[in-house]
Amino acid sequence: MSVGVLAHLFGKMSYQELAAKVGGKGFSHVQLALWKAFNNYDFSKPGVLSPGLAEDVREVFSKHNVSISVLACYLHFFHEDVNVRRENIERFKELIRHARFFGAPMVAAEVGKMNTQKLTGDEWLILKTSLEELVEEAEKWGVYIGIEPANDHLIGTAASLKRMLDEVPSSHIGVVLDPGNLVHKDNFAHQDEVIQEAFDLLGSRIIAAHAKDRIINKDGEIETVVPGKGDLNYELYMTLLEQYKPQVKIIMEKAKEHQMTEAKSYIEKVREEARVKASVRSVLSH
Repeated sequence: MSVGVLAHLFGKMSYQELAAKVGGKGFSHVQLALWKAFNNYDFSKPGVLSPGLAEDVREVFSKHNVSISVLACYLHFFHEDVNVRRENIERFKELIRHARFFGAPMVAAEVGKMNTQKLTGDEWLILKTSLEELVEEAEKWGVYIGIEPANDHLIGTAASLKRMLDEVPSSHIGVVLDPGNLVHKDNFAHQDEVIQEAFDLLGSRIIAAHAKDRIINKDGEIETVVPGKGDLNYELYMTLLEQYKPQVKIIMEKAKEHQMTEAKSYIEKVREEARVKASVRSVLSH
């Protein structure tokens, strides 16, 4: 069991500096979004990556005892502008082709927010077609595509992701689960049911997990806070994670540098308690 971190939480800098910072905080792995984390090169367009560059990044992080568990790709895959959509797909495919040189088993994404364009009704089919193209590339290179359902995205619920998994039936698509992205102000009081449903529908397909916390603020709006400082049912989350996917990599979100050590310890504590309880139940059942 290990808790990693979003690399860009440390800010944007050279990968040499970033690797040292991540290792210095005691994290053993990162979720890495190149253009959000590094300023060595311009990764905003496809074409910059090479096996040599990817291997150098991997080696630099390895010197600080940090691996790259997830390559992240915050891009829009049903964008109304076909040229933007094509560039986004090519950027994702470039990451797929280079993932093994980074040492990453997966490239993960949220699929795109619905409020960024005027909806026509064709979005689901466009997204499905984009994913089918990405899956074909992933299957060639032996890499997972990780899809994260998130509020306000076209795939915004566990049920909508389950539908897409059924429609694009590839073993190279997995789930990046973050219950914090499935709760909102209207369902937060029923978060246990939301979390349970996510595992019921997607548990067997989880390949990575995210950790942030959520609260309903004084204005009645949902707000993201540091893990352990909110009201998300972490005990249930970690119990189900241990049940469905023991040892899956967890990536911590939403923490400033001075908050990271405490937040990491909190996640590890709750997960270890879930593991111990699961072991006790297993012994008693036999």
